[in-house]
Amino acid sequence: MLKLPMLFGLITGVLVFAFFLGIYFMGIVPLGNNKILDFGIHVIMMASACWYYRKKVGKGLLHLWEALTICYIVNTIASFIAGWLIYLFVTYVDPTIFTRYLAEMATLLEAGKAELVKNIGEAEYAKMFASIQQMDKSEIITDEISKKTVMAIIPILIISLIFRQQDYGVFHKKA
Repeated sequence: MLKLPMLFGLITGVLVFAFFLGIYFMGIVPLGNNKILDFGIHVIMMASACWYYRKKVGKGLLHLWEALTICYIVNTIASFIAGWLIYLFVTYVDPTIFTRYLAEMATLLEAGKAELVKNIGEAEYAKMFASIQQMDKSEIITDEISKKTVMAIIPILIISLIFRQQDYGVFHKKA
């Protein structure tokens, strides 16, 4: 039950890192909103893992709890692997990516300063701006894991409901 989703998670993490490198080689800062499309890789691989498990391991059957477990393991392992690979790349290969990312975030925050100050106040805005300046590269790992976990809740439920197949399911073939 764990070996298959861990393998799919490892493959997904490497694919997400390859997507990161693709964006990097296109000359775009591969952090932040530019990287968000990599979640599609997570969704495709979670669905593939459920499909494969149902077909090969479950002999055509997949319980909801199995699908949920498979998807969460794939997503978590992939986020962990991708987070570490990105962190290592940003730390040892090209540290300027991180400084450019922080500069883009600061510029974006400055652009919306009037609206933010009106909504949250000057003190909170100053805290937000300071937190960007104090951000550490190691936060890439935890950021990757936490964002992907939150983003995956609805897709995991949908994938699990679509791929579940029990002997009393709607899509069960009758003899």
